[in-house]
Amino acid sequence: MEQTATASPQILLKRAALLLFGLAFLANALFMLAAPQSWYQTIDGVPNTGPYNVHFVRDIGMAYLTQAVLLFWAAWRIARAFPLVLAVALFLGLHALLHFWDIAEERLPVSHLLIDLPGVFLPAVLALGLAFWCRRAQE
Repeated sequence: MEQTATASPQILLKRAALLLFGLAFLANALFMLAAPQSWYQTIDGVPNTGPYNVHFVRDIGMAYLTQAVLLFWAAWRIARAFPLVLAVALFLGLHALLHFWDIAEERLPVSHLLIDLPGVFLPAVLALGLAFWCRRAQE
């Protein structure tokens, strides 16, 4: 990690948040890659989105693995974290927008607004907030 004489509590907190977020994404990615059918059946609401496809689940697992790497890199290079975390927020935001669009077009039931809140909508909002919080590390 970048060396400073003494890292401020603010920097340490940002690093901790990035590492925790990255670990959550890494765990999800590994679950998707190692046990795609289990992941598909375990995650609430996923079966409503379409039939099981092992390749597709693993493709998305690779996207989450990429995001974990970006978050770990951001924690390591906190002064350069903003564009890395913004890339994560972009993916998550577009993913959330797709879910919202599917609900609006009635491809998913309205109940998915609540089902998708913890795993789709909230991570997008948190990532965007984290990106802008890390932006201050560049100033």
